[in-house]
Amino acid sequence: MATATPLAGLTVLDFGQVYNGPYCGFLLAQAGARVIKVEAPTGEALRGRSGTSKPSFPFRMFNSTKECITANIKHPEGRQMIKDLVPHVDVVLENFSPGTLAENGLGSDVLCALNPRLIYAAGTGYGASGPYRDHLGMDITLQAMSGVMSVTGSPDSPPTKAGAAFCDILGGAHLYGGIVSALYQREQTGKGAVVDISMQDCVFPALATQLGTYFQLGHQPARTGNRHTGMALAPYNVYEAKDGHVAMICFRGEHWQRLCDAMGQPQYKTDERFARTKDRARNMDEVDAVVEEWTRTLTKREIFAIAEETGMICAPVQTLEEVVNDPQLLARGTLAWGDDKWGERSLKFHTPIRFKDMEAPSVPDMADLGANSESVLMEFLGMDGDQVAELRDKKAI
Repeated sequence: MATATPLAGLTVLDFGQVYNGPYCGFLLAQAGARVIKVEAPTGEALRGRSGTSKPSFPFRMFNSTKECITANIKHPEGRQMIKDLVPHVDVVLENFSPGTLAENGLGSDVLCALNPRLIYAAGTGYGASGPYRDHLGMDITLQAMSGVMSVTGSPDSPPTKAGAAFCDILGGAHLYGGIVSALYQREQTGKGAVVDISMQDCVFPALATQLGTYFQLGHQPARTGNRHTGMALAPYNVYEAKDGHVAMICFRGEHWQRLCDAMGQPQYKTDERFARTKDRARNMDEVDAVVEEWTRTLTKREIFAIAEETGMICAPVQTLEEVVNDPQLLARGTLAWGDDKWGERSLKFHTPIRFKDMEAPSVPDMADLGANSESVLMEFLGMDGDQVAELRDKKAI
């Protein structure tokens, strides 16, 4: 007998845009909730970013597990349709600019009055309170405001953003956690809740190492590129290989000794320049030169194999081509390749949240814009095909 998914029986209206909200909705859907994605009649901007009839990969990545309906929240009948749906759902999630739904008569106070058990969850750049409340926030600006940019890059480079949109994803994961926490509370009290997630709040804990150095020194140190933030560990860097680079760290003496054996340089174990952690940190340039002299003679896969065999902490710097074909991600089912309804071979992404003895749910092909509007409105609101068509003619959906 299959184990029931954790959130089976829950229904979510997902107003998520771009990455933050949609990732939260994706996690909810993969945990078993029925997630109904609500788009404007023109579709979410990310849907059409591919420039073809096939939705863009990021859009499919975060939305394929959802039913898709359209609603024009600026049209009175579109707004009323949402109000009529709210008593039938457990969660409304959104990551619009602050106050967008409220300005259209669909704020948390209105929707929670319609359904006192509703979990209304909003993810924004800076949260629903404080002096930054109404500031617009995107991943790059959150990396700047949170301090992440100030600690990223080389000493002689300007502040640098991370290549990945991690602020959005951290925000979406915390939004999911807030919703699940509120659902548990509802089981105890019978009452809904309003969840307020700030991306800035979510990113702050990621600075733990840098903050430790800041408070220890009493000032912010210079950016250190790929080296240790406190310049206290070596090796701790990215090293050139024959065909790319590897990342490596030795944070205990035994790691350094294993590396010396792997390099065929056992004399460095007792070399006074490298014998202790503080010695290696003091002679960091020399350590890096010794290590890179060795890594340049091997491919990154050869180095990684040696690291696995000897217990070194090391990994190849993988390209995107290597990541989407990574045997670990494929073996866990996090990624899966297959043919899609557009006649192409495409990549599917599954939830990182796993439970023993429970298979990750499948990820269907992306629904077309508004593909489920008729079925959802007929099921929840008792409409017939003509009534749905009339809403479409009025551009309410």
